[in-house]
Amino acid sequence: MRLERRAAASAAMAVLAPVIAVMLAGLGAAALFAALGRDPLACLYTLFIAPLADGNGWSELGLKATPLLLCAMGIAVGVRANVWNIGAEGQFTMGAIAGAAVALGLGDAGWFVLPLVLVAGVAGGAAWGGVAAWLRTRCNAHEILVTLMLSYVAIQILGWLVRGPMQDPEGFNFPQSPMFAASAMLAPLFEGGRVTGALVLALLTVPAGAVLLDRTVAGYRLRVVGLAPGAARYAGFSERRAVWFCLLLSGGLAGLAGVCEVAGPIGQLMPSISPGYGFAGIIVAFLGRLRPVGILFAAVLMALLYLGGESLQITQQLPLAATGVIQGMLLLFLLAADVFTLFRPRFSRSHGDG
Repeated sequence: MRLERRAAASAAMAVLAPVIAVMLAGLGAAALFAALGRDPLACLYTLFIAPLADGNGWSELGLKATPLLLCAMGIAVGVRANVWNIGAEGQFTMGAIAGAAVALGLGDAGWFVLPLVLVAGVAGGAAWGGVAAWLRTRCNAHEILVTLMLSYVAIQILGWLVRGPMQDPEGFNFPQSPMFAASAMLAPLFEGGRVTGALVLALLTVPAGAVLLDRTVAGYRLRVVGLAPGAARYAGFSERRAVWFCLLLSGGLAGLAGVCEVAGPIGQLMPSISPGYGFAGIIVAFLGRLRPVGILFAAVLMALLYLGGESLQITQQLPLAATGVIQGMLLLFLLAADVFTLFRPRFSRSHGDG
């Protein structure tokens, strides 16, 4: 069997590919549950339906969709320009660290603390993305490897800080920072829920991203750089500038997601501030076809998987790793659907000499 490129990819299949991938991932999840000795239908209900049984579940859905949406939007803008930021997890972490430094340094100084905390988070994530941009433009180091490795560096920095300079002296030696002051915290949008105003900021990135990519000269330049680098150079579009713009933007959005987590539902720094939002953002970006509206729906679906995975741990005693397996299957089936959208399989019979 060999793959032969189609003369023209089907527009309908390009739209249906994520739907097919979700359905296949659901079947794969059912097979996984059966292999683990659980009732597949009960597990699928727990995964997709039970988390939304009440208002608190919807609030938690918005809470988890917020960082996924922010990280995925930045990743999508970069990919459209052929700039691959795989390190949103590290930028998420550095944004949280920078915001926490401002929050702990200023304490309960006044109303202006929260805006400064958010700005610091954006700056921290953007600066971490800027390291990769500098290495790409000055040393020709590929951003895929650099951003990925920087994620683990950021996680180690976080671990050192909460066990050292930022550790709470009254925290009984637990690896965590002091709690943030009230003026440095994002208030919940609804009484009894945990979702904060960060959700509003994340939702605003959807129309902003659509305008940037489809209605501005900057977005046009990014698309040309990504699709036809030769034509972009001939037209005078700077690839170097595109790299810096994409990595600073995606890093800033991931940093905003990170600081909104620690200044929102968490309220302090601790070794684990993310269940992998930065990495899951890659799946969300591609599941949403790199389009802002699609990314919004994909973020909601991925957030539902996180909620359902937690429910499976409680009700079915399944490990959290099962959620990671389902996420992996979702990405695998999505990539496979994309391959068969662009290529058709050709089968040929080999003939022996004799």
